[in-house]
Amino acid sequence: MKKIGAVLAILMLVLVFSSPAGAQQTFKWKVQSTWTAGDFHQVNPKGLVEKIEAMSGGRLKIELLAAGAIVPAFEVLEAVHKEILDGGHAWPGYWYGKHPAATLFGSVPGGPYGMNSEDYLGWLYLAGGKELYNELMQKELKMNVVVFPTFGETPEPLGWFSKPIKNWKDFKGLKFRAGGMSGEVFKAMGMTVVTLPGGEIVPALERGVIDAGEFSDPSSDMAMGFQDVRKFYHMPGTHQPTGMMEFIINKKKWDELPADLKAIVEYAGMAETIHFTIKMLNQNSKDLNTLITKHGVKVVETPRDILIEVLKAWDKVAEKYVKANPFFAKVYESQKKWAQQVVPYRSVGHPPYDLAADYYWGKINPYKVQKPK
Repeated sequence: MKKIGAVLAILMLVLVFSSPAGAQQTFKWKVQSTWTAGDFHQVNPKGLVEKIEAMSGGRLKIELLAAGAIVPAFEVLEAVHKEILDGGHAWPGYWYGKHPAATLFGSVPGGPYGMNSEDYLGWLYLAGGKELYNELMQKELKMNVVVFPTFGETPEPLGWFSKPIKNWKDFKGLKFRAGGMSGEVFKAMGMTVVTLPGGEIVPALERGVIDAGEFSDPSSDMAMGFQDVRKFYHMPGTHQPTGMMEFIINKKKWDELPADLKAIVEYAGMAETIHFTIKMLNQNSKDLNTLITKHGVKVVETPRDILIEVLKAWDKVAEKYVKANPFFAKVYESQKKWAQQVVPYRSVGHPPYDLAADYYWGKINPYKVQKPK
């Protein structure tokens, strides 16, 4: 009888530890991004996947695919919603056509309200921005997804030109490529705006279909080949200074995870947000130098009146959507409330960035920036 009891005890232990409750279950996800394999933005989801797998001890394994591997880039959100993919990595501005409030999470002209990237991340994590984005996805768009930030967007240059732009009047008459709601902003400024996907911008510049255009940042722009068709690179811009990139997870797949893996995914996203932000700064600073030294690109400081006109135009566009769309108004008011708290503090509590920058580097002018006359 003692032997039978011992055997039964062993069998019970085997059953316990072979069940999901007694063993650490492994989960496998298939995730596709909206970025090509060679795009520097693909480094962001790669870093996220590495962190999740390391922090989970391999209990959550993710196969990361580049744009087009399973669905076209702009169909990633729908594919995650429909369980064609378990997850996706994208930029909220791509969903602007589905809901205007998406642009408030993608790239917001002027900050908004003067916020920089760090301020904007504060709104996402501390003032309800992340929750509002999930509300947009789940309630407004009826998407069966859960979303987390993975990067705080940094300011995009104004764009590429055939000659230096001296003032707003020079800029206004150009046929200009812009994407998303930035296109509406430039239209509100009275410009002729042409919306083209990324891969078509450089050929359009080469053929003279457009006079000038913008895309993303020095690293991405160089990979696209802008330096081969235009030599004057105007920086900075106020049309897309902040925003985020996102990890989209199918809600069913998310609900299957135990609490500790959910926490790992969320906090890995926070870690990657900071990690990729500094990677982007590092890569852009090196690639801008390459554009200058190897490709003969001239960096031109954007005239201040152009930057101000962008803000004025955005205020008009935003007012239109605030009146027309209650959820847009809700998000925009939340951003204003947070900006009202942190932006004035930064302006009085932090020294102007150019003060010490010019003190140490102004005379050297490493990028040989041409100042507007």
